[in-house]
Amino acid sequence: MARYNACEDLLDRNVAAGRGDKTAFVDPTRSLTYGQLAADSRRFANVLKSLGVEREQRVALALLDTVEYPVAFLGAIRAGIVPVCLNTLLAIEQYAYMLADSRAAVLFVSAPLLPVLRPALANAPDLRRVVVVGPGAQGEELTYADLMADASDAFAPVDTHPDETAFWLYSSGSTGAPKGTKHVHTSLMETARLFGRGVLGIREDDVVHSAAKLFFAYGLGNALSFPMAVGATTILNPDRPAPATVFAMLEKYQPTIFCGVPTLFAAMLHDQDHLGHKGSPRLRISTSAGEALPEHIGKAWKARFGTDIVDGVGSTEMLHIFLSNRPDDIVYGTSGRAVPGYDMRLVDEQGKEVSDGEVGELYVRGTTSADGYWNQREKSRSTFQGEWTRTGDKYTRDATGRYTYCGRADDMFKVSGIWVSPFEVEGALASHPSVLEAAVVPATDDDNLLKPKAFVVLKPGVPAEGLEAALKDHVKAAIGLWKYPRWVEVRESLPKTATGKIQRFKLRQEA
Repeated sequence: MARYNACEDLLDRNVAAGRGDKTAFVDPTRSLTYGQLAADSRRFANVLKSLGVEREQRVALALLDTVEYPVAFLGAIRAGIVPVCLNTLLAIEQYAYMLADSRAAVLFVSAPLLPVLRPALANAPDLRRVVVVGPGAQGEELTYADLMADASDAFAPVDTHPDETAFWLYSSGSTGAPKGTKHVHTSLMETARLFGRGVLGIREDDVVHSAAKLFFAYGLGNALSFPMAVGATTILNPDRPAPATVFAMLEKYQPTIFCGVPTLFAAMLHDQDHLGHKGSPRLRISTSAGEALPEHIGKAWKARFGTDIVDGVGSTEMLHIFLSNRPDDIVYGTSGRAVPGYDMRLVDEQGKEVSDGEVGELYVRGTTSADGYWNQREKSRSTFQGEWTRTGDKYTRDATGRYTYCGRADDMFKVSGIWVSPFEVEGALASHPSVLEAAVVPATDDDNLLKPKAFVVLKPGVPAEGLEAALKDHVKAAIGLWKYPRWVEVRESLPKTATGKIQRFKLRQEA
C-alpha cells in the first residue's frame, strides 16, 4: 500500500538532513528549532492519544499564530488525526456552526479566544475536551502545557496514505455557510514545490513573515509548508496585522520574504506614523493574494521599498497560488500566468471556452485540489468538476497567456450590454490621490437599468466636499466614459471578511 505522511516529509526530513538545531519558528515570546518542533510534535501526538482521539478523527485548532500552532498542526497529522483550522476572528455563531459541523473531538484554543469560544461549546455535541493554550483554563478545561509536560516524545509517524485527508480548512462562507474543505497529505509539499520553490524561489537561508495567518490557506503555505520545505525560518505574529505591528515585525526580525494582502499593503503605504519607514533592509520579495493587487499599490510599494510584490491567485479549494506573476516577470494590474504544474481555462455562461481578450470564468486543474467539501455534496459537485476546479472568478487572457482579473462571477454586471468589471472601476478610483479604498457594485437608475455605484474610503484628512464629480471624471479618463460610477458614496470603512476581502454582497444589498 502507498504510504506518505506529510509531517514526516515537512518536519522529520529536516532533522534527518542535519537542521535539528536550526530555528524553525519564532514568535514574540518563544522560538523552536526543527529538532524541538519534531520532539514537541511527537509529544502532541501522544497527548491526542491520551485524550482518546483516534486516527481519522478531527480536532479543532482555534490558535493564534504562535509556536504552538505548528506543533499542534503537524503533531495531529503525524498521528493520522485531522486538524481543523479555525479562523481566529469569527463570532460565536460561526464557531458553534464549525464545531458542530466538523464533529471535532477536542478543541485546542488560545487563551485570549476563550471569551468567544466558550459560549459556542454548548452547541458542539461531539466535543469531548477543551485544551487551553496559555493560562485561564476553568472547570473541566485542560491546560496544554501540563499535557505536553507529561507526554512522551516517542511517536512514530502513522502510515497514512497519500490520498488520505490530512487537514481541513473552512472557506470564508461570505455567501453562505462555511464549507469544510478537505485536503490530502501530499498537497502541502506540492504547493511548496510548485509555487514556493518554483515561483518564489524560497531558499534555506530565507526568513519569512506572513501577515496572513496560519488558519488561512495562503498563510499556511507562506508560513509553514513553504519554509519547512527548504528548511527556512518563519516569524509568527499572534496579533492582528495592523501597519504598526507589521512595521515593528519587519524592523525587529528583518525577514527576506514578506507575505501580505492588498488591503494591508495599501494601509502600510498610507500609514501616517510610518511614512518614512523602509521596512526590512533584507527584504528581497513580497507576495500578495486574497484579492487582486491594484496596479498603483504595486508600483508605489516598489518605489518606496525597492522590492516587488509578486501578486498571485489562489483559493481554499486549491490550497495556494496557481496563477501568478513571477519575480522576473511582473506586470502590475495583472495576475500573471499559470504556475507551472497547473492548467487554466476560461469559459462563458454556456460552458464554452472563450477567446483571448474575452471575459470568462476561470477553471483550474492541478494536483493540490481539495478532496471536496464535508457534507455539502451539491456544492462539491458544482465546484469540483472532474479534474477541474471552478474558481468563481472572471478573467480575461491575452495572447501571451497573461490573465487580468475582472471580478467575482457574482460581482460582474452588464451596462449597455457590455460586461463591467467592478475591480477595474475600483482600481481607477483607488488611483485617485484622495482615495484609500473603493468598492463598486451595480445599482438601478430611474429607468431600472444597472449602472455602477461606488463606495469609497478617503485618505486621512481629505475632505469629501466637491469630490464626487472629480472622481467620476477621473474614472472616465482612466478607463472609459461608460464605466464611470453614476453614484459615489463616501464611507468611513468598507465591510470585509475576517481575511480582509471586501464583502461586496453586503453593498449590493444596500444598493
